[in-house]
Amino acid sequence: MSVIDKPLLCSEMRRLALEAGRAIMTIYKADDFEIKTKSDESPVTIADETADKIIFDGLSKAFPDAVIVTEEQSDTHLNTADTFLIVDPLDGTKEFIHRRGDFTVNIAYVEKGVPIMGVVYAPAKERLFITDENGKSFEESGSFQDNIIGTRKAITVNNPDQDKLIVVASKSHRDQATDDYINKYNVADMRSAGSSLKFCLVATGEADIYPRLGRTMEWDTAAGQAVLQGAGGKVVRFDNHEPLTYGKNIFENPFFIAYAPGIDLQSE
Repeated sequence: MSVIDKPLLCSEMRRLALEAGRAIMTIYKADDFEIKTKSDESPVTIADETADKIIFDGLSKAFPDAVIVTEEQSDTHLNTADTFLIVDPLDGTKEFIHRRGDFTVNIAYVEKGVPIMGVVYAPAKERLFITDENGKSFEESGSFQDNIIGTRKAITVNNPDQDKLIVVASKSHRDQATDDYINKYNVADMRSAGSSLKFCLVATGEADIYPRLGRTMEWDTAAGQAVLQGAGGKVVRFDNHEPLTYGKNIFENPFFIAYAPGIDLQSE
């Protein structure tokens, strides 16, 4: 993969996320849509497929030499590079199907195994998070026009109080193991969110820690991790607290913890 134009990439990721988000919302507001089941038993809709085509075609045109990995195209899962673009066109399909709003469009750029740029767009929530070419994360507000950047506010993680932590956990995938781990901390408040929004809540200081003791794939987490890291946060493996890296075999993640530095991480 040749050296990528990072300012152009930042612009294109934002534009394509917005375009995909508009297409998703058109389907979301429809009376009905078909729900299919993939080989791994997870659901997929026309919204996933439509958003995937918009983003994949757009990235391929803008960056013809780039390696692109996307959830909805299994032939892209054969990538063995450590520098690539990775896409989840509709993260939180279950939230989409049940019309709960906590779904996102995720696009990230991974360089040498580390997600360094990303965009997370939650069209139903009207929230847009982006990491720029300098590795700094912002939340953008405004009318979300393709070629006009709205007001951007730099985001940063909390300076957490170890005795009064705010924990965010999955709406659709929370289990007893997760609750047992959360109970190792002094928790002042518990919040639930779907999709990669959990990373973003830690990035903005709306939560302090997000433990994930369940199966995820790299396209689920790369953009959110980029946003969190650009806000001063960290994402580490659950088993050894080493940084979570990308380009792994079949793109499957181990369990992990996303958090604001200053928290005394508990062991298993």
